[in-house]
Amino acid sequence: MKCPFCGSDTDKVVDSRSSKNGESIRRRRECQNCNQRFTTYEYIEDVSLNVIKTDGSREPFDRKKLLSGITISCAKRPIPTDKLDEIVDQIARDIEARGEREISSKIIGEMVMTHLKELDEVAYVRFASVYRKFKDKSEFMKELKSIFD
Repeated sequence: MKCPFCGSDTDKVVDSRSSKNGESIRRRRECQNCNQRFTTYEYIEDVSLNVIKTDGSREPFDRKKLLSGITISCAKRPIPTDKLDEIVDQIARDIEARGEREISSKIIGEMVMTHLKELDEVAYVRFASVYRKFKDKSEFMKELKSIFD
């Protein structure tokens, strides 16, 4: 595991525990080079699930990419990182429960918007503005009105 501070690949595990209802393992590591500590998570490797993009291309489902998109929408908002991880975990479980090998990016986007709408209206609007690709301010205003009505 590469240290996020100095890039060294020599570290030791100082603490390891089950996390997120036993679905992952949280490990605290200490870099042997710079002595900084950092956290890593191990997940069970999911069965291959492909996301069908809007252009018809396919790519493997990536929790990190999903978390990244949600995190960007929640930038500078008072939302704990743990809550974002919970949303990603819930969406991943919902996708897995469908039992399908492929899922549309539109369905994933709608799942994200449902969670963000409950969590934080500003984060929801940020995500919706990118996801829905508003063409003009009237579409944007219509979405805002739907939130507050």
